[in-house]
Amino acid sequence: MSTWFITGCSTGLGRALAEAVLARGHQAVVTARDATKLAELSEAYPDTALIVPLDVTDPVKVTEAVQKAHNRFGGIDVLVNNAGYGYRAAVEEGEDADIQRLFATNFFGPVETIRAALPDMRARRSGAIVNVSSIGARISPVGSGYYSAAKAALEGMSRSLRKELEPLGISVTIVEPGSFRTDFAGRSLVQSAMEIADYAETAGKRRKENDSSHGTQPGDPAKAAKAIITAVEDPAPPLLLLLGEDALDRYLQVEEAQRAEVERWRELTVGTSFAPR
Repeated sequence: MSTWFITGCSTGLGRALAEAVLARGHQAVVTARDATKLAELSEAYPDTALIVPLDVTDPVKVTEAVQKAHNRFGGIDVLVNNAGYGYRAAVEEGEDADIQRLFATNFFGPVETIRAALPDMRARRSGAIVNVSSIGARISPVGSGYYSAAKAALEGMSRSLRKELEPLGISVTIVEPGSFRTDFAGRSLVQSAMEIADYAETAGKRRKENDSSHGTQPGDPAKAAKAIITAVEDPAPPLLLLLGEDALDRYLQVEEAQRAEVERWRELTVGTSFAPR
């Protein structure tokens, strides 16, 4: 039995993961801003589920939530930073308050939970950290520049963190889901109030009123949850876990296109060294 601490569990992937972890007999600290949405889990698993209200943008509340996990279960074995939401806007349309809130949730929130959980993990020389990113960090769709940037920041930090923690017996895994049938493109998606006509054919096409993908996404959150558990429980958890056939296809397309462009500019790239004497 291990203890999981999962953020953003009211719906979607976080909820599916909490249910799967508890169903397997593990202990779980299940968090959401509105903890009343998690009452069913507490009733179904009174001995192994600890429901904690948590807004990851509040560092004090993050510290308190981690302490509650220690008080109840003695520590955290697996930390899953899942809380987050999408934001649609052309880069020029982005509004300061919206951008700051987006980064506070999608990047700085995970940083706070990691910093709160790490001292105990380091002391025990064991643990796993899972940071839920998005294939959007890699493909950078139009209209998702700020969201992609926040997730790219999370991934950059995670790669450095992996190198820092691997010698201490702690794994770090980045999860890049493709399109899953969650509330991400519905309730959890916000967009800029500003709308500039010049972007109607690019970012404008991905505004909520023009996006019909919600409810038709190919990914199954329950299967994604099981995949995450399988990866975490492997003796050598991966640095990167892609979820969904669409995520894999897009990953390979981007990789191929980037490699081709780098090769095209190879001569200019290597020609910047000091000439040999």
